[in-house]
Amino acid sequence: MELYYDEMESPVGPLTIISDGEHIVRIEYGSFNQMEAKMGKWSERYFDNPIFIHKPGKVDYVKIELQDYFNGKRSVFSFDFSFHGTPFQHKVWQALYDTISYGETKTYKDIAAAIGNPKAVRAVGGAVNKNPFSIVVPCHRVIGANGKMVGYNGGLDKKEYLLAHEAR
Repeated sequence: MELYYDEMESPVGPLTIISDGEHIVRIEYGSFNQMEAKMGKWSERYFDNPIFIHKPGKVDYVKIELQDYFNGKRSVFSFDFSFHGTPFQHKVWQALYDTISYGETKTYKDIAAAIGNPKAVRAVGGAVNKNPFSIVVPCHRVIGANGKMVGYNGGLDKKEYLLAHEAR
């Protein structure tokens, strides 16, 4: 299966955007060269014979929306994306997308409650850490129960930037 990708520069560093031709399937921090081994391993799990092709035209519309977000002109994304993970991860990622509005934060416990499994706080943390849609599915808006910032796959510096950006 052909997977199309391109990169863009952003205030939080390079982002790699991957499409299956119909939907966006991943947005990742870092350049494709930095992420190639990780993306290869991930894609082999979810796609038959994945081949990455650098084809900017397939993701330009996503780059425009992300740039609008960073320029303060967009708080919601309109492009189609497709989750690839376990059913539990899908449920968590959908809850992040559906329940945490721009500029808000929620705790891991809040997300566990939102998916109807209030005792699954640690499992929710694990699923949040595997979020394939940096920025768009807002895992940066999830904080610890004490109100403090806790781990973020992209790094706490990026999480701090994104939260400050959305607070403006």
